[in-house]
Amino acid sequence: MSTRTRILEATADLLASSPTGEVSTRAICQAAGVGPPVLYRQFGDKDGLLAAVVDYGFEQYLATKRTRLPSDDPVRDLRTGWDLHVEFALSHSSFYRLMYSTSPTMSPTAGNESFRLLVETLERCAALGRLRVSPDAAARMVMSANVGVSLMLITRPTTYSDPSLSHRVRDAVHAQILTTTAPEPGTGVSPVAARLNALLSASPSETLTPAETALLREWLTRLSDTAT
Repeated sequence: MSTRTRILEATADLLASSPTGEVSTRAICQAAGVGPPVLYRQFGDKDGLLAAVVDYGFEQYLATKRTRLPSDDPVRDLRTGWDLHVEFALSHSSFYRLMYSTSPTMSPTAGNESFRLLVETLERCAALGRLRVSPDAAARMVMSANVGVSLMLITRPTTYSDPSLSHRVRDAVHAQILTTTAPEPGTGVSPVAARLNALLSASPSETLTPAETALLREWLTRLSDTAT
């Protein structure tokens, strides 16, 4: 293990066990077996260290997602993605709490790739006519619920002890954003608009100008995000 990784791991462990969520650089150096000059040379200051801990946690999480090839069933991929997210949170609780911390010292861009990968899966669902709302709106719903459940399982294990909780919340959220089948005539505008929007994203129309396509996609997003 490199010196940098050792410092990151030690910081995450100390923060996870701290009752106040605070830890001194002195304690970090002692746990990692390095002197303060080494820490500051690696990370600049404490805020830089905390931001690096968050990025390190996301890199561990994304490493598993980047290697997974999409299947021919995006709805199944969506369900699998939820479950893998919760599994990562439970097995890397120290990092996970930092990854979704609201501390202003954390990197504001951390997690953007995770959100983008979720949107891509939902765009595939929309292209099959299986999405009730726009991929962006669906991603916000899924991500907020997935993170919320994961944090509760980690921070309140006694209260949230039901082993089926994650799947029950997952299925409830998916029921709100997914259709059971591709839309048929008379089923409403939202899933049709979401599907056309996804198809335009995947294969832009050569008939329309880029500006016209952008305007059409804006309208389709409004229609797909309108409750039916």
